[in-house]
Amino acid sequence: MNLNKESITQALKQYRRVLYISKRPERDEYINVAKITGIGIIIIGVIGFVITLVAQLISQT
Repeated sequence: MNLNKESITQALKQYRRVLYISKRPERDEYINVAKITGIGIIIIGVIGFVITLVAQLISQT
């Protein structure tokens, strides 16, 4: 990794640009992202539960 003054300056300029053009999400957008994330977590949990249940049923026989 090449760490010189020019590369650090260039990276800081890029970080600054990203922060400048980014915006805070609106309430509707935030709620939608939270819902989608929650649904995804629930689906992954259900899949994990089913896999564990099947594995326990197979190991009992």
